[in-house]
Amino acid sequence: MVEVDLDTPIWDQNTFSGRRKYYAWMTDPRNSLVSSGTLYQARDLIHAVRQNNIPTGTTVKDIRRAQQLYLSAFHPDTGELQNVIGRMSFQVPGGMVLIGAMITWYRGTSSVIFWQWANQSFNALVNYTNRNAASELTTSQILTAYVSATTSALVTALGLKSLLAKTRSPILQRFVPFAAVAASNAVNIPLMRQSEFAHGVTMFDEKNNKVTESRYAAVKGISQVVLSRILIAAPSMILLPVFMERIEKKAFMVKYGRFINAPLQIALAGLSLLIMVPIGCSLFNQRSSISIEELKIMDHHKYDEVVEKYGKNLPKTLYFNKGL
Repeated sequence: MVEVDLDTPIWDQNTFSGRRKYYAWMTDPRNSLVSSGTLYQARDLIHAVRQNNIPTGTTVKDIRRAQQLYLSAFHPDTGELQNVIGRMSFQVPGGMVLIGAMITWYRGTSSVIFWQWANQSFNALVNYTNRNAASELTTSQILTAYVSATTSALVTALGLKSLLAKTRSPILQRFVPFAAVAASNAVNIPLMRQSEFAHGVTMFDEKNNKVTESRYAAVKGISQVVLSRILIAAPSMILLPVFMERIEKKAFMVKYGRFINAPLQIALAGLSLLIMVPIGCSLFNQRSSISIEELKIMDHHKYDEVVEKYGKNLPKTLYFNKGL
């Protein structure tokens, strides 16, 4: 009988290299093209493996492919099928269009407003899809996060656009979209996960037994996600404008630029994201952790609850899902 340990990662998640290989596998854009029927079949196979009821003729390759699809499409907390646009495997096709458009059409006010709105709508869906689902969100909280992030992006983009219009350096104006994206990420993600700040994120021991909730863990996890998301977008939104500023003066771009400018920037943004999505996701372990000593210092009340529950047999490390 085929034996596969689904709980032991294929690559070591305690190393950056291992996490990068895992996320390149899990966020492969081709996973977003798989039909819902195939995804549910993958889920059923994973459940069968866990119940030691593997169908006859199933190979290790079949199980690993099912595992790849399951991890890319189903939420780790709820087990529910995620909407395709919010999945991390859709970051490259979705992000490349939005980033390419933002850095192409950054001059006109109407285009800035439209593409910043479109980007924040996409980000809000991604943030909600990849949240820590142990902390529930109300419709009011979701709308507040969406409106606040969109407003912050527009205020940053239009404010800097107006300010930099008075300068003689056109390259600075090209960085306005990145500044808006960074500012909105710092608003959107914390607000979309505000219930974690209020109630704490659920933490588990090594055997995956629920221990307590911690606001400190929520702050740590959400901060890591914000940093990772900004890192993912940075190369395409910083390096591409510099590159385009230089080649737009070339003869072929002067002649054909209006036809190839946008497709070129979208394609290059896609190439950048193909590299950066796994790297950004790998920056921190999704199964984040804090030591019991950190909990004692930063969340003393919760520490007392753990002491009361475990006595002298305190778990040395507590784990939680930081989200992506």
